[in-house]
Amino acid sequence: MNNSAQLSLTDKLAVRLADFAIARPWLTIALSLLLVAVAASGISNLGLANNYRVFFSPKNPELVAFENFQQTYTKNDNILFFVKPRTDEVFSPTIADAIERLTERAWQIPYVIRVDSVSNFQHSWAQEDDLTVEDLIRGGAALTREQLDDKHRVAIDEPLIYRNLLAADSSATGVNVVLQYPEQSITEVPEAAAVAREIEKEIEAAYPVDIALTGVSMLNNAFAESGQKDAGTLVPGMYVILLLATALVLRSFSGTLATLLVILVSTLTALGLAGHSGVLLDPISLTAPIIIMTLAVADSIHILVSMLTFMREGRSKTEALRESLRVNFLAVSITSLTTIIGFLALNFSDSPPFWILGNVTAVGIASAWLFSVTFLPALLRLLPMRVRKTANGRTKRDAALNALGGFVAAKYKPILVIGTLLVAGLVATLPRLELNDQWVEYFDQRVTFRTDTDFALLAMPGIYPMEFSVEASEPEGISDPEYLHNLDAFANWLRTQPEVEHVYSYTDIIKRLNKNMHGDDETYYRIPDDRKLAAQYLFLYEISLPFGLDLNDRINIDKSATRLTATLTNVTTVETRAFIDKSRKWLEANTPEYMWTQPTSANVMFSFISQRNIESMLVGNGVAVVLIALVLIIALRSVSLGSLSLLPNLLPILMTYGIWTLLVGQIGMAAATVSASSLGIIVDDTVHFLAKYVRARREKGLDQPGAIQYAFRTVGQALIANSIILAAGFSFLALSTFRVNLEMGLLTALAIAVALAFDLFLLPALLMLGYRTKTADSDIDYERRVDYDDSKALQPAA
Repeated sequence: MNNSAQLSLTDKLAVRLADFAIARPWLTIALSLLLVAVAASGISNLGLANNYRVFFSPKNPELVAFENFQQTYTKNDNILFFVKPRTDEVFSPTIADAIERLTERAWQIPYVIRVDSVSNFQHSWAQEDDLTVEDLIRGGAALTREQLDDKHRVAIDEPLIYRNLLAADSSATGVNVVLQYPEQSITEVPEAAAVAREIEKEIEAAYPVDIALTGVSMLNNAFAESGQKDAGTLVPGMYVILLLATALVLRSFSGTLATLLVILVSTLTALGLAGHSGVLLDPISLTAPIIIMTLAVADSIHILVSMLTFMREGRSKTEALRESLRVNFLAVSITSLTTIIGFLALNFSDSPPFWILGNVTAVGIASAWLFSVTFLPALLRLLPMRVRKTANGRTKRDAALNALGGFVAAKYKPILVIGTLLVAGLVATLPRLELNDQWVEYFDQRVTFRTDTDFALLAMPGIYPMEFSVEASEPEGISDPEYLHNLDAFANWLRTQPEVEHVYSYTDIIKRLNKNMHGDDETYYRIPDDRKLAAQYLFLYEISLPFGLDLNDRINIDKSATRLTATLTNVTTVETRAFIDKSRKWLEANTPEYMWTQPTSANVMFSFISQRNIESMLVGNGVAVVLIALVLIIALRSVSLGSLSLLPNLLPILMTYGIWTLLVGQIGMAAATVSASSLGIIVDDTVHFLAKYVRARREKGLDQPGAIQYAFRTVGQALIANSIILAAGFSFLALSTFRVNLEMGLLTALAIAVALAFDLFLLPALLMLGYRTKTADSDIDYERRVDYDDSKALQPAA
């Protein structure tokens, strides 16, 4: 029978691609570069997202609730200037002057609609029947010590200032700037942040104060800054690591150069197409180039390792290249497809940045596959390659892997027992893994926002606002004494909770007004008993307030609801969810049904994102598992092997989470998405091992132990090398300034390492199930059992 007649359809396609690239290398390279040039032209369209809302899908219920809240009240995108005097007290002439000047300058920040500080706090007091509302501090530099001490006492006694704009020990103060962005350009947030930093430097230079910038707008700006830092350090660093790792594995300059060029063109193609689609990158999706670069190595390594092996056996470069493409084409295609499926499954995530990451990476993987079977062989055809021939093409590493295969085949029963116990033990720890997403801790100390926020937390620990919109029974109903008493009781209950640092309630304003209108008699610091009187106090107060400091941010238009803000300390998301549940139960037990409400805020949104990701990704992971299993069943033409492949692909992920539970104990937004992306990656080793195992069984007629040894010898080196490179690449994400990337990188690297161990030990042991031989296992020398000659492998016709 003619050799060509024995080739499968995939083998024939591989040979045709190889022959075309080898015969027409310059045309293949030109066509490849033209494709890259067209795609890469879109890179200039890429932009950086700078709004934390990009982490939430439009249908996310917490985001929907928050958007509805902000439509009712003023948006609370803010910049908080945290001011700590170096020597003097806050209520000293110099510092009072600094706060006044900072408050005035803050109005120059683009998109500002409100500025609140201890200096412009609208202090109210009465003189006979007249209500006076004025700035608490005016002309602070000229005030005497006694006058400032009086101002200090007012601030401490005022619930809306104390522990909100003034630290509990009066050692620091805050100037809160509220902004409303038109959201027409991605430069709006950086523009406001830049002006805020100029003001910070100006005030620090003129006064003895240290200033830190925090708040929602600075958080949004930090996302862009973090992405820029990572892009500027991780991408070039990753390229260097891949250069060294590839050179070490291949020990071939031409092979290393060709691999790096494949990585480069694959990455440029994916990023360019992302630019053409108009997406905005963020700290998560900005890792796509690093992931693509890491994964693009795999296909090239498999092709090059096999090619170099064939050349060591004595074949010419052209013959070795053609045969390498033939024996690797199916496995490389399957692994690319399954990896693409894994990353596309990220579209089931509840967080859009993972959609972008999955789609851009999937395009990069597809590009890497295309260039590996066309551009790579064309380059290798032109580049000089020298390989020292060895006996039978074997090296010491081949002999060691052959011996390892023999050991695993001989000891498969104890390996299965030990492996089963290990898997069960690690999976049993999963219920202890805690979900935690604190957005301040998303960034490390290299990001200014994190250091500034940590500095502010030392004196003013309240950082996470929880916003309640508490409904009254009817329009104008916020003046109803029953409503006010219930609202005040809720505010007082909140103040007793250990995680609450400050509570801002409308009832504090109305109680102060009631006291003012009774000659500032402290006994009248209480809720008015008369609804009409409460409404009159509110009207009188509102018409006395200056522009920009009204109550529109606290009361809705028809006065049927008020906003209550409880500021929490640096609590975990688990504690936040517990607080939300606790507050809901209190309202249901102590107030009328119309006052029942759920809090909203960025913190609430982040508190549930991990949970929602897990819920949404359960479907995505299920779809990915089914599709990958079908691909493997069809490609391997075996239902049993395709089904068996699920174990070495799913169990390592569960084991990885178990190890993470023991080492770290908590995980954030990356928890669910890692399972899908890891599944697509770790399936590669399984596919390559099974592909060689099946080839040995069908083409060479070897039994189970012999086929296992064949797989170890022919693909073991590439599996180990690829796993090391992939693990190193994803571990490199630990250097990211963004914690989600750090967790995603380390978890994926750990999953790759665990999967490699599974594929080298448990997968072969599973393949040995059902094996029968007349000779006792202990009498078989598996290390020497198989002595095959790859020169007898099927050769395509010339």
